[in-house]
Amino acid sequence: MSEESDLPVPEEPEATPPEPERVRTGMEHVDEVIVAVEALEERPLEEHVGVFETAHAELRRALDDTDRSTDPA
Repeated sequence: MSEESDLPVPEEPEATPPEPERVRTGMEHVDEVIVAVEALEERPLEEHVGVFETAHAELRRALDDTDRSTDPA
């Protein structure tokens, strides 16, 4: 014989996913690019391509600058 209770069953709180850890390089210029890409969640989809193109160009420039600074020539 099972007894059904008329008591309300407490709802379990919805688990919220943990906030992702933000990546930072310590290189101010590169970190600015990362922040711009992270902000895409809040921007319209139509703007994403432009942000990615700019991010690619800026990161390429940062790599080129790094290559020049470590080149013994």
